[in-house]
Amino acid sequence: MTPFTKLTSKSVILEQVDIDTDQIIPARFLTTTESAGLGDKAFYDWRRDENGALRDNHVLNHVNTATHQILVAGPNFGCGSSREHAPWALLDFGFRVVISSDIADIFTSNALKNGLLPVQVPADIHAQLLAKPGLSITVDLENEQLSAQDISCHFTIERFARQCLLDGVDPLGALLAQREAISRFEIAQNQS
Repeated sequence: MTPFTKLTSKSVILEQVDIDTDQIIPARFLTTTESAGLGDKAFYDWRRDENGALRDNHVLNHVNTATHQILVAGPNFGCGSSREHAPWALLDFGFRVVISSDIADIFTSNALKNGLLPVQVPADIHAQLLAKPGLSITVDLENEQLSAQDISCHFTIERFARQCLLDGVDPLGALLAQREAISRFEIAQNQS
């Protein structure tokens, strides 16, 4: 995983409420254990017509992810079934951060384990962000601070997940990095 410390990027807005994981990545695309290529399947049924052609009128079909890596979504984002493919698809599409006033717990857990930062903000801040598509937003994970123009707020990420993102490792990688300390502990325990 790429370490995440601070990102300044423009926002993409999806105002819909209750965007579930099946809308993020339809179940028919869950046949892979690889994340590469899933970005093309992100929001597939929204972005494409019944023949698979891109819809001209969908905002995600006009996103430059080099400059727009922050998704500001409606409340209750990531609800529905648990699937790692949802954060995989968003990351592969080009997003690094999802911001909402309410993000489903299971989506949050899956996102953090895979390098996507879910930022939950108060409803008033959320409303201001939704009203300004393309707004340049800075998300500072180290200080847990979001800022944009005259908008600023603190957010909280669980300590271990935050450290994993800052270090650019998943939970298993964080554990494996402690192998020497674990071995020393085990040897000390066996000698007692």
